[in-house]
Amino acid sequence: MLIYKIFRRPEWNELRAAGATLGAPIDRADGFIHFSTAAQVTETAAKHFAAESDLVLVAVAAEPLGPELKWEPSRGGALFPHLYRPLRLADVLWDKSLPLGATGHIFPEGLV
Repeated sequence: MLIYKIFRRPEWNELRAAGATLGAPIDRADGFIHFSTAAQVTETAAKHFAAESDLVLVAVAAEPLGPELKWEPSRGGALFPHLYRPLRLADVLWDKSLPLGATGHIFPEGLV
């Protein structure tokens, strides 16, 4: 199963340069890295990144993250994946730009 993280471009560039990250400021404050499933990621983008255009969507395979990935209740009681360790660049399967269109973010074809 793939899970997804939305980064602002500078956050993504930092991960690429350093090879690992503790995530965005909200992730660091919460003590884990927030991820979404394919079914959750469009709502995540609309709720937390509504007016932001220079975003990067990354895909990560959930299973190799092991026990540090926990599924915990969040919006409306839905279970969201939370990673309790740094995200390593080696964990990322792919990255794609997530531009902002007239009606919201434009996700890669076939994702949503």
